Amino acid sequence: MNQKTKLILGLIIGFFAAIGLDQWTKFLAVKHLMDQSAYNIWNGVFELLYSENRGAAFGMLQGKKLFFLLVAVVVLSAAIFAIIRMPATKKYIPLHLIAMFLSAGAVGNMIDRFARGYVVDFLYFKLIDFPIFNVADCYVTISMFFFMVLFFFYYKEEDLSCLSIGKKGAGN
Repeated sequence: MNQKTKLILGLIIGFFAAIGLDQWTKFLAVKHLMDQSAYNIWNGVFELLYSENRGAAFGMLQGKKLFFLLVAVVVLSAAIFAIIRMPATKKYIPLHLIAMFLSAGAVGNMIDRFARGYVVDFLYFKLIDFPIFNVADCYVTISMFFFMVLFFFYYKEEDLSCLSIGKKGAGN
């Protein structure tokens, strides 16, 4: 088994494990937090509080399931494209992981939208009254943060040329 195949297999396992963790935490939130008062983790700062989100970030785009499905398909397609095209070297491992977690976040929330009709949220920073979120949201937000940091401070333009459409993939 070559290095690229091992990497892709590991990313597939990680993808399903990340989705599993997201869905498990949402199951626990439904089971233990629904119709309950908030569970304080750090009084006045952070708590577990059940919420049903029928939109996207901050509740925007309520009830737009087809739009969210399209976004998830685009994210998943772009991630697969990037993973296939990027070399299986240490330098690109962070981008492979970003693609995996970003995809897992998109799919995790999409599962909720189609299985329940809404996304289960339960993590709440009360101190700053930040919108309630979930593990899949963490995957997406943290992945994009690290992508931006790497894009601006680590990778050079030529490092990302393997992702250009029309060029032969460097990751084969």
